[in-house]
Amino acid sequence: MNAPASTSPEVLLLDYGAGNVRSAAKALERAGMRVRVSDDPADVPHASALVVPGQGHFRQVMEAFEMGGFHGPVTDAARAGVPLLGICVGMQMLLSDSEEAPGVPGLNLIPGTVRKFTAAPGHKVPQMGWNALESVGDSPLLRGLNGPAYAYFVHSYYVPADVSVQHGVLTQYGVPFWAALSVGNLHATQFHPEKSGAVGLALLERFRRNVLG
Repeated sequence: MNAPASTSPEVLLLDYGAGNVRSAAKALERAGMRVRVSDDPADVPHASALVVPGQGHFRQVMEAFEMGGFHGPVTDAARAGVPLLGICVGMQMLLSDSEEAPGVPGLNLIPGTVRKFTAAPGHKVPQMGWNALESVGDSPLLRGLNGPAYAYFVHSYYVPADVSVQHGVLTQYGVPFWAALSVGNLHATQFHPEKSGAVGLALLERFRRNVLG
C-alpha cells in the first residue's frame, strides 16, 4: 500500500478505547487521507478533521468517551464547524440518547433517540448482512455515486428516519433508518465502510474530496 502524499488531508482518528481504530485507519488511508491516531483530547482543538469510531454497548462507548476526556473538546470542535465523521456507534453517539442505555446522554449534536429494531419474520435482530442504500438529498458522502449501492451492516440499534436529516442515505430493515447522514459539518455511517467493499471506499473518498477538499 502506498502511503498517502503529504499534501493529502489529515484526519485525527480518536482512540478512546471503544472503537476498531486499526481497521478504520487502514480504510481512511486507502481513501487517500493521512491518519493521525490519538488518545489525547488535547489534540482535538488543533485537528482539521475528526473521525470518531465506535463499537460495543452505547453505555460503555459513552463512558469510555467521557473518561478519556473527549466529550467537551469534540463537541466544542463540532459546534465550531470542524468536519467530523462518525462510524457505527460513532454515528449513534451524535444523537441525544439511545434506547440501549436509558439515562445515558449522547453528544446531542443531532436531536433524536437511537431506537432498537423489533424482531419480526425475515428481520432478525441484529441486522447482519448487505442491504440497499437509497440516497436522499445531496450528501457529500454520496455525491456522484450512481446506480444501486449496498453496504454491510451488523447492528441492533438504528437512527430512525424521523430524525431531522435532509441529506443522507436511507435503508429499510422492517423500518426505514438512516444508514448515513450529513448534517452541516457532521457526517456519519451506521455501517463500517471498511467492510462494505467498493461502496465503503467510495464513501470515504468522497468525504476526503467533498468535505475536506
